[in-house]
Amino acid sequence: MSRRRVVITGVGMICPLGHDPETAWTALKEGKSGVGYISLFDASEFPTKIAGEVRGFSPKSIADLPGPWEDCGRNIHFAVHAARQAVNDSGLMASAGYDPDRCGVYLGAGEGSQDFHHFVHAIAKSLNAGTDVPDGAKFIKEGMHDFNGRREYEQEPGMSSLHLANVFNAHGPNLSCLTACAASSQAVGEATELIRRGDVDAMIAGGTHSMIHPLGVMGFNLLTALSTSNEHPTKASRPFDKHRNGFVIAEGSGMVILEEYEKAKARGAKIYGEVTGYGTTADSFRVTDTHPQGRGAIACMSDALKDAGLKPTDIQYINAHGTSTDVNDRVETIAVKEVWGENAKDAPVSSIKSMMGHLIAAAGAVELITCFYAIRDNVMPPTINYETPDPECDLDYVPNVAREKKLTNVLSNSFGFGGQNVSLIVSRI
Repeated sequence: MSRRRVVITGVGMICPLGHDPETAWTALKEGKSGVGYISLFDASEFPTKIAGEVRGFSPKSIADLPGPWEDCGRNIHFAVHAARQAVNDSGLMASAGYDPDRCGVYLGAGEGSQDFHHFVHAIAKSLNAGTDVPDGAKFIKEGMHDFNGRREYEQEPGMSSLHLANVFNAHGPNLSCLTACAASSQAVGEATELIRRGDVDAMIAGGTHSMIHPLGVMGFNLLTALSTSNEHPTKASRPFDKHRNGFVIAEGSGMVILEEYEKAKARGAKIYGEVTGYGTTADSFRVTDTHPQGRGAIACMSDALKDAGLKPTDIQYINAHGTSTDVNDRVETIAVKEVWGENAKDAPVSSIKSMMGHLIAAAGAVELITCFYAIRDNVMPPTINYETPDPECDLDYVPNVAREKKLTNVLSNSFGFGGQNVSLIVSRI
């Protein structure tokens, strides 16, 4: 029995470059940056004071949907906003014959917003007089008084997918993964497999995340993973450039509607393209470093090509993970050169993280959506801030200016902390 084909019939996005996919895509083609100074909290004491924030967004945009939303974090607000766009774009739930039991949700979702204010307040009130040692009993007492039970459980990563199932009437499989920066790409890939083997006919898939809070920025600063180029925020993210010095943390959500091809065609759905290849591997090396020879990334891209039945030369554009860290960019370059061989220099590679920063768990889905727009318009978005070539990163990174090219098959990479690797291939129908 031949496997079922899976297509994208709806997309939704909110990110530092816009509150919808078309706005963000226009900014990407124009090489604009969404990076600026952190406004969500006072970051003045951190080495990093910049981020890719979603600005001008209010949860009032989803207030008409069944909630309540006041105790939810930004991650869930973003998820519902992006999912509504994707659902409306697809028209699936409003179509005749829609079966909620044959539609599920699979998200790569990060943890919810930390109740940081009340947490710190409870610690401060529990300090023993004249010391800096908190009293556990006092902390518990203050926490029971100040903390909000709903806010506590809304921090769970799985809450985003549960909210989407409730709001959009999806009764099928409800799943969530948090494989670091590969999470939402993995969610799309695994959701695709559910449809391919006939478990469901449609899935809401994607990711959502916001780590722009004190604990999130502190953690990445302690790992020395973030850029400290605070003087020029829009130039801080510079993937593959010799003077890159870390990634820029960002936030947002990307959602797609995946459908079985024949059913989508039968209902006359608009089709953005097909998910033709999916590969996923683990480096099994270190938590914070990719394998220096790129063994996981090489295997991942190779598996995706095999799954799609394509050769490397059938791929016209590679949407890189391209974080702007020294190790990631160098190893991703090594991996592409290994897979593409003598044709590597002819394979255009670019990273949109240069413009919007790194959305962590949501990055892969947002980048996948841009791949469908790239195919639609036959345009490859640029890698901005590419000024000084690095001898160890010597591919065609589509520097600074978008480029037109006929695109049929596009590969998108997502590589996460812990050695998680996902490659997705999407193709023109």
